[in-house]
Amino acid sequence: MEKLSVCVVFGGVSSEHEISKISAAMIIDALGRDEYDIHKIYIDRSGRWMYFDKEASEIGEYATDEAHLYFDKAIVSPSREDGGILRFKDGVHAEAVRIDAVIPALHGKNGEDGTIQGLFELAGIPYVGSGVLGSAVCMDKCLAKIMFKEAGIPQARWVTLIKGDDVDAELIEKELGYPCFIKPSNAGSSVGVSKAHDRSELLDGIKLAFKHDSKVLIEEFISASEVESAVLGNLNPAVAENIGEIAPSNEFYDFDAKYVDSTSKLTIPAQTDKETTAQLKEYALRAYKICECRGLARVDFFVDKSSGSIWLNEINTLPGFTSISMYPKLWETSGLSNSELLDKLIDCALSSSRG
Repeated sequence: MEKLSVCVVFGGVSSEHEISKISAAMIIDALGRDEYDIHKIYIDRSGRWMYFDKEASEIGEYATDEAHLYFDKAIVSPSREDGGILRFKDGVHAEAVRIDAVIPALHGKNGEDGTIQGLFELAGIPYVGSGVLGSAVCMDKCLAKIMFKEAGIPQARWVTLIKGDDVDAELIEKELGYPCFIKPSNAGSSVGVSKAHDRSELLDGIKLAFKHDSKVLIEEFISASEVESAVLGNLNPAVAENIGEIAPSNEFYDFDAKYVDSTSKLTIPAQTDKETTAQLKEYALRAYKICECRGLARVDFFVDKSSGSIWLNEINTLPGFTSISMYPKLWETSGLSNSELLDKLIDCALSSSRG
């Protein structure tokens, strides 16, 4: 059979730029060379796109702010006539490279918020992960909460602030109490997130969150175990497999605990009873469906093991693919290797493009 031409896009103008590089290296290594011709586009921190023609093991060394000095400029062409990448080998004349599917190994803004997905839609190129709507809704934590409420899924109480709003600390305290979490509505992986124990920390946390977004979510603190579900597939059918449990190395599961400090403990499967596990999977699929996700997502929950109460936290439509990331680990525990998982994700992308 003819090989599929697959392009991995990584880097990006995002606070999660470095994590994207780690995810991309793991993805590229896991793609079968017998099944795929692999192309790579690196987007540097300033937004320059280039054709990365080094090995995955060299991403750390060469995917830098100086990369544009020695890699060809390359873009995903929005014109369907081109069918994929335009690579400018001499800086002027473009060579068209046909692409059958894109894997956006991108996290955070400009990667999982629907923006780059819109480019792939214009180009008519199948891509791994949720579409424009699903990506945008799940990236915006405040909008996602409205969808979860509509679906009848339990979640923590919350307050939304828009930049320029008067901050009524007394009202927030009355609605949510302390401690509470303050989060940018549109930043991924706990960037700009803080936990407030009093009014001073609340006001400082709001200022921090507004540095990352123009909309802020303030959320009730839930004292419970953190668990995550891995969903795979398009809407019909999608499956939610094993549930994993997290014991964060820090006070909460922040950016460092997720990606930097590997001492956070992951337990797979989570220590939840059969009934709770079944309910978590049902909620995960319900949230996945109402937000119009496809391909993959990690759905995060809080669980009170003594009462069995469940609260949905958030959906991540392009979860990390690092050696300590929960999403690939959950599928590996279910007997699906990274290579097999990527085969299925690419098949989901191709199936979705066929309608």
